[in-house]
Amino acid sequence: KVRQIPYCKCGRPPYGQTFFHHPTGRCSDGLLIIDFFAQALNLPFLDPYLDENGNFTHGVNFAVAGATALNVSTLAAKNVTANVATSLLVQLDWFKSHLNAMRFTTSEFKEKLGKALFVVGEIGGNDYNYAAYQGRAMEDLRALVPEVIQTIVNVVMELIDLGAKRIVVPGNFPVGCMTIYLAKFKTDDTKMYDDLNCLRNWNEFATFHNDQLQNAIQDLQEQYPDVAIVYGDYYTALTSILRRATSLGFEEDGLHKACCGSGNNEYNFDSNKMCGSYGVPVCQDPNKRVSWDGVHLTQHTYQLMADWLLQYILPTNVQVA
Repeated sequence: KVRQIPYCKCGRPPYGQTFFHHPTGRCSDGLLIIDFFAQALNLPFLDPYLDENGNFTHGVNFAVAGATALNVSTLAAKNVTANVATSLLVQLDWFKSHLNAMRFTTSEFKEKLGKALFVVGEIGGNDYNYAAYQGRAMEDLRALVPEVIQTIVNVVMELIDLGAKRIVVPGNFPVGCMTIYLAKFKTDDTKMYDDLNCLRNWNEFATFHNDQLQNAIQDLQEQYPDVAIVYGDYYTALTSILRRATSLGFEEDGLHKACCGSGNNEYNFDSNKMCGSYGVPVCQDPNKRVSWDGVHLTQHTYQLMADWLLQYILPTNVQVA
């Protein structure tokens, strides 16, 4: 991942400090949700596909920081510039190349993929992030949603055709609660904020995406009754944490404040001098913050989200046999 995006700050200290004690390309102080999924299934952490020395015996990670659902050219035609060219379809091509390199027969593929767990996303959020940060109107973002959803659906269908039987498709985060959005779209109009001090209109947008995604998953489930296709409710997982934040050990006055950041504001976030830049400080205890760098969450938050998600994912037939 770091080679693919050499300017990515996730490959610099202090990223990775809590668990690995060095950067790994994960955009957090430590582990991500997918890492906690692996732990719960007694699997080692997944190596990235582009790691020449990676061990892919138990699985492989094709995700890339900043990746979009739609191709860069598709977004460009809509006047949206994406910083990362490795869209979901590129990642699917990587997966197919990986399968070809394994040299299994068709029946062997079907058997192995039928026992595997596929996590497709969260994807699509960056399509909206780029558009929002580049000043596109809310109606422009809403217009992206059907095409984003259809791209996800097409990829899931291809995976099923290849033999996948257990698929988790996460939805979007409550972006109105994310530090980067709170700092970018801050307003003095108190009616724009909900009881969690999140921006209502942006959370409504995330819900708009998630509702369409859940409808699409339901349609897929009806089309493929022998495949377990589970919606990963990142939205509720995170908002449930925010509602119980103090009892979970988070600082009450820092729920939306980045742990690693330099902004001279209530969110400790400056898009021009983000975490990983020279001289940007880190809070004393990341476990007491929800947000790591204003864009991504802390390991502790991801762990709590994973714990919440696994309650609903594991009982629905996606356990690895």
